[in-house]
Amino acid sequence: MRVEIKARNNAELIRKLNESLNEEVTEVYINLRPTKEILVRILERAPNVRKISCPPSLYPKVSKKAINALAQMGIELVPEGYPRGRPRKYDERTIREVYNLIRKGITPKEISSRMGIPLRTVYYMIEQMGARQWRE
Repeated sequence: MRVEIKARNNAELIRKLNESLNEEVTEVYINLRPTKEILVRILERAPNVRKISCPPSLYPKVSKKAINALAQMGIELVPEGYPRGRPRKYDERTIREVYNLIRKGITPKEISSRMGIPLRTVYYMIEQMGARQWRE
């Protein structure tokens, strides 16, 4: 079983670890740097854990001794990236469809009205794709 624990500080993280970990947990994600105290708490509360992950920005700050000690116990400590920033509003399929319509010679204004995408966004997509055929 996988558990994700997110907290603002170490005290809150330790409290949440105590509440949510048990013998069934095999993977743990924590959003703070895994200190010795936090790692010990994870191992006490979830003895069957096999993988502990943290944000990639915090992974280099983890003690190499702690990583090696966990590795000897058969537990891997790995950086796990979550996408950062604002999520995309239009998926790849929509962008591809805009590109195909541009290649067919349809004007950005018509694409905008057909697909319900703002005209400025259509121009932005065209610019990002490097497609300039609609100007010809």
